[in-house]
Amino acid sequence: MIIDAHHHLWQYSPTKYPWISQAHAAIRRDFTPSDLMPLLAACGIDRTVLVQTRSSLQETRDFLELAARTSFIAGVVGWVDLTGERTAETLLELKAARGGQRLVGIRHQVHDEDDPAWLLRVDVQRSLEAVGRAGLAFDLLVRARELPAAHEAVRRHPGTRFVIDHLAKPPIRDGGSPEWDAWIPRLAALPNVYCKLSGLVTEADWNGWTLDALQPYLDRALGWFGTDRLMFGSDWPVCLVAASYAQVVALARELLRDLPEAQGAAIFGGNAVVCYALPRTEP
Repeated sequence: MIIDAHHHLWQYSPTKYPWISQAHAAIRRDFTPSDLMPLLAACGIDRTVLVQTRSSLQETRDFLELAARTSFIAGVVGWVDLTGERTAETLLELKAARGGQRLVGIRHQVHDEDDPAWLLRVDVQRSLEAVGRAGLAFDLLVRARELPAAHEAVRRHPGTRFVIDHLAKPPIRDGGSPEWDAWIPRLAALPNVYCKLSGLVTEADWNGWTLDALQPYLDRALGWFGTDRLMFGSDWPVCLVAASYAQVVALARELLRDLPEAQGAAIFGGNAVVCYALPRTEP
């Protein structure tokens, strides 16, 4: 089973998505399951993980309901208020709702918080504990600035599965970052951390990215995480500012072309099944 472990859907609104600027003209519109379905079929992708886009509990409810009636969505990474006092109760309510069995993880846009140590707040730590107890993974949407706090948060919760989204957004177009170079291997040394090979084309030059520019990041990720804790994700439709869905899939396959078949299959699906506890057959 080939899985795209990271994509989004949305009904576009300038007020709901202020980060989608004029520079993001390619994605200033609605994106629905009917838009994605033919792309999956053309690229041989069987199932997906739908990931939250806003700090909205209602969006999480809507995504779970959508997953319940969309055959290819195997899991949903939603959002809850990690600074609140009802995280455990909210997770139970979400699991009991329509589509709740497809809730597989939680995410917050940590890199948008003013405090680089936001993950270490007492209330957030309490909520991360609740996420782990609920059997869910936690997606880390961070950049280099937040990596020290992310490392400490993961270290404090060894029983929770964490997922670094987009390889922590390495500044590829700027030539790299010493902070990123230093902290990603430290996170990879913790056995409960997975990492998504996603979003790399949008961290590179949108109009001039090349295989050669991205290969070093893939090679380092393989060296740090191995082939049993990496997952393919398209980051569609965000990727469209730099590449089509088919280009992103083809790029990942080319970057991983030299791996033995079993290891490639793990990155393109098997690891997502394990990390997110996805069903091994059709939902």
